[in-house]
Amino acid sequence: MTSSTSSEAGLSLRGVGKRYGPNVVLTDVSLDVRPGEVLALLGENGAGKSTLSAIVAGLVNPSTGSMTWLGKPYAPQAPGDALSAGIGLIHQEMRLLLDLSIAENVFVGRLPIRNARIDRQTMNERAAEQLHRLGLDVSPATPVRNLRVAAQQQVEIAKALTQHARLLIFDEPTAALGADETDRLFEQIASLKQDGVSFIYISHRLDEIARIADRVAVLRDGKLVRTHETAQVPTKTLVEDMVGRPLDRMFPVIAAPDPKAAPLIEVAGLTSAEGAFADVSFSVKPGEVFGVAGIVGAGRTELMRAIAGADPVSRGSVKVNGQLVRLNGPADALAHGVVLVPEDRKAQGLILAQTIGENLALGNYPRVAPSGWVTSGRVQAFARRGITRFLIKGMAEQPVGTLSGGNQQKVVIAKSILREPRIVILDEPTRGIDVGARAAIYEIVAELAREGMAVIVVSSDLDEVLGLSHRVMVLSRGANRGVLDREAAGRVAVMELATT
Repeated sequence: MTSSTSSEAGLSLRGVGKRYGPNVVLTDVSLDVRPGEVLALLGENGAGKSTLSAIVAGLVNPSTGSMTWLGKPYAPQAPGDALSAGIGLIHQEMRLLLDLSIAENVFVGRLPIRNARIDRQTMNERAAEQLHRLGLDVSPATPVRNLRVAAQQQVEIAKALTQHARLLIFDEPTAALGADETDRLFEQIASLKQDGVSFIYISHRLDEIARIADRVAVLRDGKLVRTHETAQVPTKTLVEDMVGRPLDRMFPVIAAPDPKAAPLIEVAGLTSAEGAFADVSFSVKPGEVFGVAGIVGAGRTELMRAIAGADPVSRGSVKVNGQLVRLNGPADALAHGVVLVPEDRKAQGLILAQTIGENLALGNYPRVAPSGWVTSGRVQAFARRGITRFLIKGMAEQPVGTLSGGNQQKVVIAKSILREPRIVILDEPTRGIDVGARAAIYEIVAELAREGMAVIVVSSDLDEVLGLSHRVMVLSRGANRGVLDREAAGRVAVMELATT
């Protein structure tokens, strides 16, 4: 184990550990965060990153070790203590109040007051200024519930940036952001660094690390295993640090579909009733992985929801195996074998308080109990088949909310695939999960294609789209700007289309 020892460190951790009963989640972590630097904190899900962040932010008390902040002993007992000291945390899972406005969320707990009343004008003006810097030009009076996931994430970031903190902990801040939004965030970070603000930056997007970080610390199994004094480290090295073994190939080899095969799904002139996309056409063959790329706001998610019957269309058609699908609701798409794995697994794909077995059984009761009599034993048996097939690390009776992000995502995918669909739509299938879990999900995608399904992958991670897909459709401002074969679908070619 190595660590920095700068006497100028703004935050110093020495021998920090955490255990819950017999379960040890952090062991003897010693680390410094220097003023005006971005320290990238990497590791697989379960490595201890979130626990370490929670300790620094006052959410969790350490079992061992000590901390200093700005040269003084630091032992926050609650998040308010950390905020008062100038340390803020942006959680990976958004914690917004959906029925309040954007501005109210940004300033919740510290609403500006004038003449004993909330100064809404000042609050809205300050919120709008910060949102504009992040590229979100919407009214600060808009209820958060009306925003898409990416916009909600920007509200979380704006909330942290207006707290005037001296150390900000970003836990997967760009997981829901596109390239433009990410660039704007990085500009804000660079500006704050000039003022001496420090950052602990947690991300599974390793391509971002070289762009934004000054140093890199890697956790594995609750231990600090490596600190790189520069962020210019080969991705392969970082991956091997995280998983503790060589990782030869990230994306699996997927054979090309039969060129003579008829399309399994055909979308023709599909147009959103809400204006999100217009006149989009494409087709996908059995055994093909079809990627969909585009910047946030291009209409990718809305298009997939429409194909799955979740959002209304004004015109156009969808055919499955040559048969026209009536899109009056999700049941119509499901009846034709079209399933959608949504982008927000916790809000749209899972019931966190229920068990793995109960989640897998939802929507699959005809398969759980063909006779119509559902028992806990049949649910457990059905769940065990899904757990085994999709390599879910958990037991059937375990609450799904206790799983890592990667295993939660496997449960969402398993629930859909156990329906035995023909067409699988995966919207942001690896958002917020670690490199090891990503590789497992990529192998699931390959297996679905090998079984003859048509697989549509939507992702903000361009490398993911390019690495998995036989062809890539590029959306921009709700229009299909072109479909590129694997050989032609490079980063430059895709981005040129995405920005037209």
